[in-house]
Amino acid sequence: MEVKENTVSIEEDDQDSDGDKDSGRAKWYTDTILQSELADYAPVKGCMVIRPYGYALWEHIQKALDQMIKDTGHQNAYFPLLIPESFINKEKQHVEGFSHEFAVVTHGGGKKLEEPLIVRPTSETIINHMFAKWVHSWRDLPLLINQWANVVRWEMRTRLFLRTLEFLWQEGHTAHATADEAEEEAKKMLEVYRTLAEDWLALPVLTGEKTERERFAGAVRTYCIEALMRDGKALQAGTSHFLGQNFAKAFDIKFQSAEGGLEFAWQTSWGVSTRLVGAIVLGHGDEKGLILPPKIAPIQVVIVPIYKTDEEKAIVLEKCNQIAAELKAVARVHIDNRDNLTPGFKFNHWEQKGVPVRLNIGPKDVANNVVEIARRDTGEKIRGVSQTGLTNEVAGLLIAIQKNIFDKALEYRKQNTSSANDYSEFKKVVAEKGGFVEVYWDGSSEDEGKIKEETKATIRCIPFKQDQPEGKCMYTGKPTSRRAIFAKAY
Repeated sequence: MEVKENTVSIEEDDQDSDGDKDSGRAKWYTDTILQSELADYAPVKGCMVIRPYGYALWEHIQKALDQMIKDTGHQNAYFPLLIPESFINKEKQHVEGFSHEFAVVTHGGGKKLEEPLIVRPTSETIINHMFAKWVHSWRDLPLLINQWANVVRWEMRTRLFLRTLEFLWQEGHTAHATADEAEEEAKKMLEVYRTLAEDWLALPVLTGEKTERERFAGAVRTYCIEALMRDGKALQAGTSHFLGQNFAKAFDIKFQSAEGGLEFAWQTSWGVSTRLVGAIVLGHGDEKGLILPPKIAPIQVVIVPIYKTDEEKAIVLEKCNQIAAELKAVARVHIDNRDNLTPGFKFNHWEQKGVPVRLNIGPKDVANNVVEIARRDTGEKIRGVSQTGLTNEVAGLLIAIQKNIFDKALEYRKQNTSSANDYSEFKKVVAEKGGFVEVYWDGSSEDEGKIKEETKATIRCIPFKQDQPEGKCMYTGKPTSRRAIFAKAY
């Protein structure tokens, strides 16, 4: 199969998946990212520049996940950005799944290349080429590799963080001696992603399996975590794939078993990306801007000194510096000592950037040995908090805020999860309420396509937990005990 260069024009817009051009929520999302200085548009359409504040947010996510990946026995490595076209063509399903998104390098050093190179959209092919060189015996398995990298997918419509031509991610790739081992690995890493989403990003997620229609190209099974955003749309926040032996056979990854036979390896791949930053914005933000979970906030506590005279300034700043030094034992702290801005402007600025805790300190606070605490998640202001024991107070508050943000998101999901008994009721719920819609499902891939065309809703996952009594498929009327979660999605 020949891979052709993608010549589709790129559009940057605020269009939601249901076609509501420039809807209020879409505009809010873009404005919030730009004004909170998470990212900006790049000169190349469809690309973005991640600004320091946004990159710091990604670094905290990356740091937490990287440790969890290493704790499960994986090692980090790095593989080339450019992949020979012949590698891509070895796995037919993979090519068909990604060919429309390829960016292709045809010239280098002023000359036409003998073989075109694909700018990696994902690294299964190049990594499996290397696995074939490294795996010889059952003693070489399992081979557990992760890489942090950038990838390029030539998307037709783009939106900051959610869908850009180039984005950052991690991709894990593993090889195992048995199918059961690989299956266990795929589900284990999905659980790592669930932990990251819920414990660090404060985003409750559903876990389950994708349908054949939504499955990763070349996979036997795809597992996912799905989050519900505050506009009632779903966001796929991470995926883990059981690849079976598809890539092993394509790239000849064989090993000698303990019994002496020659067998193909069983494999997985899994990944999350900077899309998680978009999930945090859409999952927690309000009309004022970002609301960041403390665990991954670049700044957890901002101190705003308030004064009118030079004499007051000296006294207040001295106290602010003292408090900041003490708080650094439990939090990431910043003092906003800009002279050219009013306290009110600073309050709005840090609320927009989603900083969990703000301490306001003026001359009277210094004199009375107190501070005023403002919570970003609730908007509550706590006056007259003693500076004595402030470190413990703030440490406890950050834990409470993390929990409150998660609980609020979980309650929103509960309030926006519905059920439907038939297709007529389903269409009504999707059109009028949105959110997750749980239904009995025994339809075909073709049925899924028709539903998507008519309602723009798709099956987000088939939940792992399937303990309901038998019912009737909402679309076909056939008896089934399987349930599925539908939603409109980003």
